Amino acid sequence: MQLRHKSVLAGILCLAAVSSAAAAQGGALAGRVLDNRTQQGVPNALIVFVADSRSVRSDSLGDYRFEPLPSGILRFTIRAPGFSTSSITVALAQGEQMGRDIRLDSIGVIASAGSSNAQKLPAVSVRVEPSMDPRFADFERRRRTGRGQYLGRKEIENSNATSLQDAVRGMRGVTLDCGGALMCAVRMARAPAQCPPNFIVDGRIDNSFGPRTSVRDIEAIEVYTGPSELPGEYAGVENGCGAVVIWTRSAPPRRPKP
Repeated sequence: MQLRHKSVLAGILCLAAVSSAAAAQGGALAGRVLDNRTQQGVPNALIVFVADSRSVRSDSLGDYRFEPLPSGILRFTIRAPGFSTSSITVALAQGEQMGRDIRLDSIGVIASAGSSNAQKLPAVSVRVEPSMDPRFADFERRRRTGRGQYLGRKEIENSNATSLQDAVRGMRGVTLDCGGALMCAVRMARAPAQCPPNFIVDGRIDNSFGPRTSVRDIEAIEVYTGPSELPGEYAGVENGCGAVVIWTRSAPPRRPKP
């Protein structure tokens, strides 16, 4: 019986020694809990270690000490009567004794911040843009693919072009055949025998009106120098000589089907 008591006592002493060693190796966090407005100590504040729910309370002067603590990133929540709940996160090294004051905002201060004394922000007007014409939505979608060359309305205006031919002048693979004519003709450099490209106006092939379209009426232009660039929407177009796709500001009304 006596031997058994000695074994139990030895076990208790061993556990105590292990606990003491852990405490000696553990870190600590200490400081004061303060009222953020008055900088006075906050007594009886509860500081909770989130990882294992252990807690300590500040004394009558707001002082606290929390130990032992493991190393690593540690998070604590702090609660006190009359103050909003707060939290802090610290990075504690092995055995480090860290000093950290904790400042709490009183509930009264937070409530007054939401009163009429709070700063008023200026009103913001919201402008609702009209829905984009689906034709131009398709234009933007094709432009994102990187196939072909594209000009939007702003780019056409910034170019100061006076005609469709001026607008596409200088594009990669595009040449102008002026040959003494009053109006230069658009050609694709890779086209066989300098054959003319197809002009597609508002979704329809129009090789008579297309080249003479007024630049003031054009909302967007797409240029495809050969079959490899032409998107699937125009797969049925004879495209060996390239294509110039023109979108006018107001598409002509569709004729009713007979």
